[in-house]
Amino acid sequence: MRERRFRRWATCLLAIAAVGSTTACGAEPAANTRSASAGAAPTPTHRPADEQAAKKAALSAYAGYLAASRTASRRSDPHHPELSRFLADPLLTRVRLSIREAKEHGAMRTGTLLSDPTVTSVSLDSSPPTVEIQDCLDATDYRLVYAKDKRIVPGTGGTRHLATATATRYPDGRWLISSGAAHEDLPC
Repeated sequence: MRERRFRRWATCLLAIAAVGSTTACGAEPAANTRSASAGAAPTPTHRPADEQAAKKAALSAYAGYLAASRTASRRSDPHHPELSRFLADPLLTRVRLSIREAKEHGAMRTGTLLSDPTVTSVSLDSSPPTVEIQDCLDATDYRLVYAKDKRIVPGTGGTRHLATATATRYPDGRWLISSGAAHEDLPC
């Protein structure tokens, strides 16, 4: 299973590199890559306990983000207070717009969204510190339906696909999910 995930992740990274962007799949920022002339990785200035705490806080923020967005989508409430507790811009605005658009079309989300996130990188030395998360989202039972009669909106069937997110530590110490992408063309 891990080998299959790794191959898909590597394929995603290669596709993004060909296009010229490295942020969509949660690739590490250039500041964290090895310098060809130096020949050695930069020495981290943080302790392993700090890294573990960052992973735990980032995964907690990610779980909160998924729960808050499911609740807000089910209620068709783009200003649900839990969204701002776990999300930051630009992702917060994207999620709110998506919920608002569904509401304007008389639709809402129902069902179950299953998640299996893992941390792919921790960058505590960057400014601001970030944690990259990769997830296999199972949205096969998470449907967009018409609020009036609960009929499934045509063309909105869910899939199992790769998703990536970035958790950022803000000056007040909170870890918030600031960006994310669903890669529905990459099954997991």
